[in-house]
This record gives sequence, structure tokens and C-alpha cells, in this order.
Amino acid sequence: MPMKRTGAISTAILFVLLGTAALAYPPQDHQEEKQNKPEGEAQQKKQKQQDQNKQQQDRVQPQQQDKNEQQQQRVQQQQQDQNKQEQQRAQQQQQDQNRQQQQRAQQQQQDQNRQKQQERVSEQQQQVRVSQQRQQELIRQQQQRLTQYRQHLDQEQVRAQRQTAELQQQNRRSQYRFQENYLERQRQQQMAFRNDRDHNYERDPYYYTAPSYRYYRGGSYYETNEYGADLLRHAVNHGYEEGFRTGEADRQDHWRSDYQDSYAYQDANYGYSGYYLAQDDYNYYFREGFRRGYEDGYSSRYEYGRYSNGSYSMLDGILSQVLGFQSLR
Repeated sequence: MPMKRTGAISTAILFVLLGTAALAYPPQDHQEEKQNKPEGEAQQKKQKQQDQNKQQQDRVQPQQQDKNEQQQQRVQQQQQDQNKQEQQRAQQQQQDQNRQQQQRAQQQQQDQNRQKQQERVSEQQQQVRVSQQRQQELIRQQQQRLTQYRQHLDQEQVRAQRQTAELQQQNRRSQYRFQENYLERQRQQQMAFRNDRDHNYERDPYYYTAPSYRYYRGGSYYETNEYGADLLRHAVNHGYEEGFRTGEADRQDHWRSDYQDSYAYQDANYGYSGYYLAQDDYNYYFREGFRRGYEDGYSSRYEYGRYSNGSYSMLDGILSQVLGFQSLR
């Protein structure tokens, strides 16, 4: 009996020792499984990250392509617009050059025709003289006009200074520069007029040449010879040029269109020497040219006139309509 118990105890101790050894040394397969498990998770994580990167790249690439295409389209459109503008400018410049050449050719032809006509008229006028009594009457009228014109010039200085100050207050720089230039040219003209005190009326052909034209103004007919008619032509052309420059200045100042507001229009004496015509006649035709010139200058066009050799002048057809001369011979 005691031997059986001893054997049972030994067997139990042996199982305990084997169990402890089993716990201390786990199976090899179990260890390898533990080692392989982290590696598999890392690979899965890496694959997942690669898939995410690929998906993000797949999303970004179309967006970048669309952006590149849009930018390329904008560049192409800008280039097309620039080419179109350059082409339009070139076409406009060519048209302007062609129009100016045509106008110069027409002007040269018109000048030649007018010169020939004036030569013929001058030859005819030299053969037709007014009477001595009429000549003296014209001289007396002229001397009275000169006295009145000198008084008028003295009064104009105050109004010119006042209007120049208004332009400064309104900050109309272009119009101010034009008016200063106009007044300077007018002062030089008036200086020559005031120094002319010894005019030889007896030898001046205006006072002994018979009238050759009739014109209508303000409900009445007036007559003049070629010298007076030529001064009226100058009045219209002077008015057109000053009007064009005034309208151009108002446009540059972004000012409202108002030709009557200009001092040059109100004065209407530039180019008037005090001789041959009444001041009212000259003023009327100067303003007729001024109004048309202002419209062309303000709108930057040439409907009534032209630009040639640094100056503006009325088209001959419009000039003839404005003056409406009727030949007396």
C-alpha cells in the first residue's frame, strides 16, 4: 500500500514538471504565427496607403488636366483678342491714311480750281471799278469800324480774364491750355492791328473794286467783292479750326458738349483784322464754322472738315453751303 501511494505521487510530480516545461517552451508554430502577424498587418497597411495614394492621384490628375486646359484656353483667347485688336488698329490706320491721302488729293485739286477761279475773277474785277464817291464812302465806313473795333478789344480783356479763372476753378486743364493759347495768338494779332495806323486806302483794291458776290444773312442781302468774300471764307475756316480744338479739349476733360460756353465762340474775332467787313459779318460766319468744328472735335471725326498740313479747315462743299455766295456777274 505504501508503494502504490509513492508511485502515484511520483507520477503526479512528473506531470507537473512536464506541464511547467510546456508552459516555459511554447510550440514553435505558435511563435511563428505571432511573428508573421505584425508583418501581415504592415503589408496590409502599406497596401491600403498605396491604394489611397492612387485614388487621390486619380482624383487630382483630371482636376489638374482641366485646370491646364482652361489656362491654355485663356491664353489662346487672350492671344486671339490681342491679334484681333492689332488687326483692327492696323485696318483703322490704313483707312485713316487712305482717307487723308484722298482728302489731300481733293484739297489740292480744289485749291488749284479755286486759284484759277480767283485769277479769272481778279482779272474781271480789275476792269470794274466803283465810282470815286463810292470809294470815299467805303473808306469812311472802314475808319468808323476801326474805331469801334478798338473799343471792343479793350472791353474783351476783362471777360477773357474772368472766363480763364473759371476754367481753373473747374479744373478743365485741356480747355484752359487751349484758351491760353487762343488768347496769346489773339494778342499777337491785336498788336499788329494796333500798329497799323497808316493804311493806304487809296491803293487798297478792296475800296475801288466793284462787288462781285451777294450773300444772305439775318434776313438781308449783302454785297462784297472778291477781297471781302475771301475774308468770309477765312472766317468760316478759322471758326472751324478753333471749334475743333475747343471740342477736342472738352472731350479730353470729360466735359459736357457745349460749344456756346467757349470763350473763342463768344469772342469770334480770331482772324479778323478790322478791315473789309463789318465785325458782325465776320463773327456770324466764324461761329458757323466754329459750331461744326466743335462737333467734329468733340466726337473725334471729320464730318464737316479735314486736317491737312497741321491745320483744320472746312470741306469746300460745306463751305460753299455755309456762305451761299451768288455771283453778280
